[in-house]
Amino acid sequence: MKKYIIYIGILAVGLLLGWILFGGSSKDETDHNHDAVTETNQMWTCSMHPQIMQPEAGDCPICGMDLIPSEAGADGLAVDEFKLTENAMALANIQTTVVGKGNLEGNTIKLSGKIAENEEANAVQVSYFSGRIERLNVSFTGEEVRKGKLLATIYSPELYAAQQELITAASLKESQPALYKAVRNKLKLWKLSENQINQIEETQKVKENFPVYATVSGTVAEKLVEQGDYIKQGQPLLKIANLNTVWGNFDVYENQIDLFEKGQEVMITTNAYSNKEFRGKVDFIDPVLNTKTRTVTLRVVLNNKDDVFKPGMFVTANIDGVKNENKEALSIPASAVLWTGERSVVYLKTNPDQPIFEMREIKLGNQIGNEYEVVEGLFVGNEIVTNGAFTVDAAAQLQGKKSMMNKDGGKVMTGHEGHLGMDNNSSNKETDHTNMNERLEVSEKFQQQLNSVYNEYINLKDALVKEDSKSASTSASTLLNNLTKVDMKLLSDNKAHKHWMSLEKEIKSSTTSISKASDIKAQRDHFKHLSSHLINAVQLFGVNEKVYLEFCPMADNNKGAFWLSKEEKVINPYFGDAMLTCGEVKQIIE
Repeated sequence: MKKYIIYIGILAVGLLLGWILFGGSSKDETDHNHDAVTETNQMWTCSMHPQIMQPEAGDCPICGMDLIPSEAGADGLAVDEFKLTENAMALANIQTTVVGKGNLEGNTIKLSGKIAENEEANAVQVSYFSGRIERLNVSFTGEEVRKGKLLATIYSPELYAAQQELITAASLKESQPALYKAVRNKLKLWKLSENQINQIEETQKVKENFPVYATVSGTVAEKLVEQGDYIKQGQPLLKIANLNTVWGNFDVYENQIDLFEKGQEVMITTNAYSNKEFRGKVDFIDPVLNTKTRTVTLRVVLNNKDDVFKPGMFVTANIDGVKNENKEALSIPASAVLWTGERSVVYLKTNPDQPIFEMREIKLGNQIGNEYEVVEGLFVGNEIVTNGAFTVDAAAQLQGKKSMMNKDGGKVMTGHEGHLGMDNNSSNKETDHTNMNERLEVSEKFQQQLNSVYNEYINLKDALVKEDSKSASTSASTLLNNLTKVDMKLLSDNKAHKHWMSLEKEIKSSTTSISKASDIKAQRDHFKHLSSHLINAVQLFGVNEKVYLEFCPMADNNKGAFWLSKEEKVINPYFGDAMLTCGEVKQIIE
């Protein structure tokens, strides 16, 4: 018994000594591990450039200052959310607005549409016999033709043989009148006139090449054959459009269908005649919904005897007296919307008490003044960014969140990954820049015309770098001239044209202000606005060359400003020699 008591005493003493020697180490190790986890979640920022967020301490990639701990880590944020510091919010002058419902002002609604040919007045000129086109008398699409005009001359073996039959049957018409009548009727079915048939019979001569005359008057909308082509009986030769009346086709969203009815009066405006309004009435509302766009077509027939409207021209309809007493439209300021290809996005403030944001894709309806109707994506009470949305988007890109140019989230390549605190060994470093943005499909000719605008923009930027106000004004004037040569008719897609109309207006306004400004400071201020809209244009439509999107966080009184460049080297147009290399490449647009 005494032996067991001795063993228990020795064990107790051993436990006591172990606790004294090693008992605190477990707690210390736990605290150390906790600190390590906290440190892992800690983000680091720059006091001068608060948009910089890096996962570890180091130097600011812009100014070289030591990074400091940010106000908070990413704890508690959803996967697509990101947080800005209060300092960043103040510097970028980021403003938000709570979304509410508002009645359509003045019971007037605007619809966007396009001029089309009046299909009821169109005709197709066909060949009534087979053969080879020896001569085509229509030179080009758009040529005016009158009824009875010679369109083409055709060699037809069938018609040649039929003429010989007529000559033979004419000599037998007394003995075989039925045969004679049948041969003449055959030629009439081939649209030969009585005079032509009588001439063949009287002269007893066969014509090798036979003329084809226009059966209607109008404008050649499409040439379907060329000289020398072999054609079959009934084959279309030309499409002829009568443009004395045209259709204005407008898109109406499904939640607006009951606001319109046949016979409503419509006022039509177009950029081609900005000071004129044209009156029309709703003639037709398509009973079938387009399941892709969720719209129906509203048609207005317009008088076009003065040749004012051209098929393909984009127009706007203002409809007064819309009966909408019991319905309200969810609307947001136009400044809140960022466009990228087919997508429209806004930034939602997800926490009313903290600067936490998340990108949200939305679907827009019609534009009403300086606001857009929201069809999908937002609800009453949502708080969205209405000023500084582009800066918030840049912050989302830096933090690898969903953004305008990176809809799937994750770190994106900018050509300066190391400067943005990214892991150069990550799998994302092979990201294709062309996939960052959904580009609209446009013709190469349109891209070439836009490229001429972009090239003059580069000359303007270089003049601002050199602080040459006079050269900047000259380049701005040339840019305006190049802008007028961009043919909107090359944009066949309605959404593409709507985007271009909005961007062209802003580009023109900013460039005009630069051309009229007398001092470099004012020119640089307008250049910031010009750049933001031209950036959107280049991203949406492309210019068939590599473009560098560059950003200086200290421009515009530390609010930050973007510009476009042909070279990766940063040469700052907002400061010139004062801070020539301040800035960095944010994106490569290809």
